[in-house]
Amino acid sequence: MADHLPPVLLEACVVVGASSEKLREVYQTINNNGTSELPLLEPEVLHVLAPPFFSRPRAESESLRPNGKKRRAFLRKKKEKPPSSAGTSSLAPGSEDIGVPNDNDLMALPQLCFPGGLRVTNKQEDEQFHFLVFTDVFGNKSHGVVMQCYRPILESSSVLENRAGSSKFSKLFSAYSICVISKYPYFTALKDCLSCLLIQLRTCPLSDMEGRVREFAAKLALVPIPPPGTLHLMFTLRPLTIVLPSREDKDHVAIDLDLHLPFLCFRPQQLLQVMSGLLQEQQVVLFSADWARLTLMGESLLLFLQPLSWQQPYVPVLARSMLDFLMAPTAFLMGCHLSHFQEVADEIDDLILINIDKGSVTTSHSETLGLPEIPQAAAECFIQRCQSLQIHFDLHQCSSTSCTDISEQRAMRRAWQHNLNHDIQRFTLELIVNIFRDVGSHLNYEHRVFNSEEFLKSREPSEQLFYKKVLETHIFHFFLKDRLNRKMDDFARMELITRSETQKMKALVEVPRRPTMQEIQARRKSSVTEKHLSKRLGMSLPNLRDDQAVSFQKNTLPNRIVISETAPRSPPKPIQMFKLPDFPASLSFPSIQNYYHELIQQLGKTIFSAQNENPSLLARFYYLRGFINTLCSRRLDALSDFQNLYKTDTAIFPTQLVTWLVDSLHRDERHQANPELKRLILKVKTENEKQSVQPDDHVKKFELPRKSLHQEEFVRCVQECGIIKDMATIHRLFDALSNGQPKHVDHELFKLFYSFWKDMEAEAKDPNLPSEVIDHLGYSECVYKLSSCVKTSHGVGKIAMTQKRLFLLTEGKPGFLEITNFRNIQEVRISTAPFLLVRVPSLRIQTSSRPEVFEANLKTEAELWNLVVKEMWAGRKMADQHKDPHYMTQALTNVLLMDAVVGCLQPIIQRPIIAASKLAYFDQIKQKVPIKVSQTTSETLKHKINPSLGLAEPQTVHVLLYTPGQLTSDDSKAVMNPKLWVALSGGKLVVFDAASWSMLQDCIEVGQLQLNCMLGMEGQVWIGSQDSVIYIIDTHSMSCNKQLTEHRHEVTGLTAENRAQHNSQQTYSCSSDGTILQWDSASLKVKRNLHLSCDFLSSIQIYDGTLWCCCGDSIVELRKSGTVQRRLEIPDDLKSMSSSFSSFVFIPERGELWTGFADSGELCLWQTNNRRSPFKKIILPDCPGVTCMIRVKDQLWVGCRGGNSVEGQRRSQVLVIDSESQSVTKELQAHSDSIQTLCSAEDRYVLSGSACHDGKIAIWKVE
Repeated sequence: MADHLPPVLLEACVVVGASSEKLREVYQTINNNGTSELPLLEPEVLHVLAPPFFSRPRAESESLRPNGKKRRAFLRKKKEKPPSSAGTSSLAPGSEDIGVPNDNDLMALPQLCFPGGLRVTNKQEDEQFHFLVFTDVFGNKSHGVVMQCYRPILESSSVLENRAGSSKFSKLFSAYSICVISKYPYFTALKDCLSCLLIQLRTCPLSDMEGRVREFAAKLALVPIPPPGTLHLMFTLRPLTIVLPSREDKDHVAIDLDLHLPFLCFRPQQLLQVMSGLLQEQQVVLFSADWARLTLMGESLLLFLQPLSWQQPYVPVLARSMLDFLMAPTAFLMGCHLSHFQEVADEIDDLILINIDKGSVTTSHSETLGLPEIPQAAAECFIQRCQSLQIHFDLHQCSSTSCTDISEQRAMRRAWQHNLNHDIQRFTLELIVNIFRDVGSHLNYEHRVFNSEEFLKSREPSEQLFYKKVLETHIFHFFLKDRLNRKMDDFARMELITRSETQKMKALVEVPRRPTMQEIQARRKSSVTEKHLSKRLGMSLPNLRDDQAVSFQKNTLPNRIVISETAPRSPPKPIQMFKLPDFPASLSFPSIQNYYHELIQQLGKTIFSAQNENPSLLARFYYLRGFINTLCSRRLDALSDFQNLYKTDTAIFPTQLVTWLVDSLHRDERHQANPELKRLILKVKTENEKQSVQPDDHVKKFELPRKSLHQEEFVRCVQECGIIKDMATIHRLFDALSNGQPKHVDHELFKLFYSFWKDMEAEAKDPNLPSEVIDHLGYSECVYKLSSCVKTSHGVGKIAMTQKRLFLLTEGKPGFLEITNFRNIQEVRISTAPFLLVRVPSLRIQTSSRPEVFEANLKTEAELWNLVVKEMWAGRKMADQHKDPHYMTQALTNVLLMDAVVGCLQPIIQRPIIAASKLAYFDQIKQKVPIKVSQTTSETLKHKINPSLGLAEPQTVHVLLYTPGQLTSDDSKAVMNPKLWVALSGGKLVVFDAASWSMLQDCIEVGQLQLNCMLGMEGQVWIGSQDSVIYIIDTHSMSCNKQLTEHRHEVTGLTAENRAQHNSQQTYSCSSDGTILQWDSASLKVKRNLHLSCDFLSSIQIYDGTLWCCCGDSIVELRKSGTVQRRLEIPDDLKSMSSSFSSFVFIPERGELWTGFADSGELCLWQTNNRRSPFKKIILPDCPGVTCMIRVKDQLWVGCRGGNSVEGQRRSQVLVIDSESQSVTKELQAHSDSIQTLCSAEDRYVLSGSACHDGKIAIWKVE
């Protein structure tokens, strides 16, 4: 239970030194014998101080810390013990005299506090500090800061005797250490704290040391740890003001050290060598004559690897007696004194030796490092970034005024260090992103597979050894888990924002991997950092219109490292400081409680004054006050504070602590809880009662099957190996490979198919095209198929196919002759041509671009090329007519699969072309159902996009929301593109850049259930879910850290009305049970709670201060007071059909209400200004029911339910109605399933989303 208590700065304060008996013995020996040799003593744990430092009332003690131990007197003489081996006799962590805090083993602490041995000296030496890191068997870390001091050895036997007594001092001094242990790496802050304690210890009598150290430890035990975010805590420990920096988020540790120290000791090239060794999990040893440097250097190096987390043994300080740790057979990172350098280098092989003081990186028995180096492009980028670092504070201060106040000076140094640390973290993160950027391209998320073999093949030959070693490490394995879990961490965010235009466009479609002309040219220039690329750069998409073009950034190469002129700049977030009250003079229980109450009152005032400020900052104050309330046993107040995190920032919600608080509530406290707290308590109890399901975090490597594959196994295997993901295509491939056989595919045949597919990829990596040919092709074009050398009507050569065209590679003098673009083809057929005394099969292609027919004597290849060209022709035609680039991509995939099927079946069956023809999907559609798109549809349809890209099957598009650019950033100076928000099934949210229609976020998890509605606010998107929660997403950070939980049933509608006179926005939400809530959009508090009696409230809209509510059997006009102003019932003829209202549009300036019905192909027009006027019906052509409606200018756009199935597809249409003439002006058909949602983009475009059989979004022009 204590594990869930609020974290505080101090875990334990341990005093280590030589015992009084040992010191007295040494004193007598030296004085009696007159020896000048000063011995080394065995250090012992003399005392342990750990919370609590006061006596609680019995009831509270049992509630909060039932197992608290009474601490023993400071430096009390321990009981006699039988002698034991050196280094263990004095440790005794379990003895009666020394209380040990939970989870701390002090066995090794004395040696670590005196890693060079406890010395007796003949002079008073200066105090020294060093730092420790302890790791338990579960990988949990604690951190220690050690202050080593010297005191005189007294002639008297009592070490507590006052200096003013009669005892005389000898000229001998003995070292002792005070070690402050914390679970948090506050190295600088704890060093400052110990420095403040040192001032007191220097001036106080020895007899007062006990009280001073105990008082010091008790004060640190009162200091809470700041919550993750931008709120730092300050407290005064005279004469200094100490600052505790916060963690950036839950996944990060607090950084309280100078990250530029490694750059002062090593060149960037040397740091890259060290990081390469750590990434490859080598045995790394740090050396320095200064113990403090070892831990600071080790911590900095591990922070440079983030988000990769070191998984191997880590002991930054090894005492003299621990050197045998270096014989461990595993990888490790350890630190030793410089005096052991030569000994370690001579005795142990294969170590990476890092001399911090000298600034050298070597290996055992070698001055050079033989490890594979970090890839050159990433390394050069990092070195370039490091040159811009300003790592000298004195240079920074040259032109500044001299500080006359130490607090001001420390604050300036702190701010400079914070900014420098931020830059260093940004540069090291960019390095990690550049190294592992392409890992995501070889992941299969559904089956959690990483295709390491294909990833290695995609690396440059000089880089493969490095990656091969890294891929086998534990550190990379845990990194893979996070990638497969789609963790949106710093790595994912930077990888997203630093993608080149090529990579962004390639993310739009699943394209089989082939090098573009741009990549071939770049490879031939043999320089990833080539800075003289032609400005004529095109898209890497093989499936968009040929005339589309995309501009690329300077120095951008597809799928390679991007080295821009400047690093991606993200200034550190502004820091807020909160100062804790001064510590109480007395450390009794009442004084401590008064201190906490004062802190709670101070936090309350801060919360009150910050209500309308940054919600993220407000969340930190609630979080902090909740912790203090917990310490004061004010459990209901603590739960109330934590509940406020739902509306401010759920990212820092302390689930374990809240669970413990709920479990510890007394019966009377449960009765006292308000309704909202009772809801929180019920939610926590319900979640605890659910059977805990461990998340699937395994990682698999792709392996070829060892037995025959049935269809389900075949689908999994094809998806795992990364060939294709689309289920329908995989099923057609299964039919092709199991041709004439029982419904299974032999595992040997699959291996043959896979090998043929990979051989095709390998051959396509360098098609050996002459430069003259490449100059005729677009930079985005890829050669996907090449014939053998054949005779054609235009000479002898090889026919080549790209995603756009066919061309001839002429023999003899290499040349380029374009045959045709796919959209210009008019006819393709197989014929025969004379060849010597026989006729051989040939392929004839008639095009609109030239009058003569192109003919090629392809012989045995003719049938396959006939299938290939027809499929590409059909795909091009469908892509053009439907404005859907996905058709061309799918056709290209089908062609490559045909090629592989024919190749693997050629030696097995006589007519493999029959099996391959099952993959000619678009050509079959063209033959069965002529491709007909009405002129109106073609003229109105602008483009189509696929939000289910990368998923195995299409998903239903439930809701669409367009947000203009100015809504996406709080910074008015920032240029932010508009966004399209797409709600898919299962709480998935996909975000597109509405300027380029490229995908920005492929999957934001918003709950687990269906999302019903979305609303764009200033800098936010509100999303209503079936789980009764309103989720709020910050449109700038793209994070979902706020939740409104006041609804009890699924949230079905959101609406807002601007009120210019109050300069505020009135926001309303509704749930299916008829509850309507009015929100203060700034404070996220409910201003009014209304209830409408109905069976199912599906949506609401507000016009001129009146709420219009769509219920199943009626449309209700509701005043803000909750009074029903009118109720429009469903027409009688539709009641008999059990139909219901599905949507409505209100036109207030004309007093018209348009309503649609779920199971009727008609609209009803109601005159709201004349209640006696009967409604008018407008019949909708070929519409079985209305699903959604929106108003755009003077038009009504109506989405229809899918009709009868035609060729397995439920065709549906979007109807455009002129509101003045009340007639249908356009019938638009672009979806093969029901229209689910419509939204307007600034009245210039209308976007429609369809159900899962189609799952696409159509973009329509508005006239």
